Amino acid sequence: MATNEPRRVDDLDTLKAFGHPLRMKLYRALHISRTATASQLAEQVDEAVSLVSYHLRKLADHGLIEEAPTQGRDGRERWWQPASEGLTFRDEDFRDAPEKAATHAAIGRMSFEQRGELYRAYLDSQSAWAPTWRGAAFSSEFLGPFTPAELARLSEEMHELIKRHTDAARAEQEAGDTEGRENVALHVYGFPFRQH
Repeated sequence: MATNEPRRVDDLDTLKAFGHPLRMKLYRALHISRTATASQLAEQVDEAVSLVSYHLRKLADHGLIEEAPTQGRDGRERWWQPASEGLTFRDEDFRDAPEKAATHAAIGRMSFEQRGELYRAYLDSQSAWAPTWRGAAFSSEFLGPFTPAELARLSEEMHELIKRHTDAARAEQEAGDTEGRENVALHVYGFPFRQH
C-alpha cells in the first residue's frame, strides 16, 4: 500500500466517485484481501468482470486504489490494492454547500446500510460458526453524556486501539499464523441524540 495511514477524502468529486454501492463493496473486498484482480473481486461481489473492471478504474482515477506490484505474478491480469489504510470522511469538509452536505449524508447512509447487511448476514448464519466464534462475537451499545471534545478524544483512542490490534493480527498472519483466522468487521459509531 502506498501509505499506512487512512486517506481523508475532502473533495466532492472523490466522494461521489466512492459513493456508488458497488464501488463501496469493491473497496471493502479489496481492503480485506489487500491485493486482488478484477476477476477475483467479481467472484466476491457476484458481478461481471467487465463491470468490476470499470468500477475499479473509476476508484483508481481518484487515487482510492492503485495497481499492485506484479512480482511473482504472470502479468496477464492487473492486480489492485488500496492506496491507503482506509478512508475517512468528515462532515466539516462537506458542510459549506448543500450538494456537498447531501452527498456526504447519502454516502453515510449507504455505508451504514452496507454495514447493516454485513451484520445481518452474520446473524442469519450465526449457528454455522463455531462456538468459539459465536462466543467472541459481540454487539454492544454504550450511552454516555459527552461533550464534543470528550467524544473526539474517545474516538481517537478507540481508533488507536483498533489499529494496534489490527496491525498485530496482520503481522501474525504474514508470519504464517493463519490457523483459525477469519475476517472480522468491527463497526463503531459515536453520535449525539436527544431522547424524546
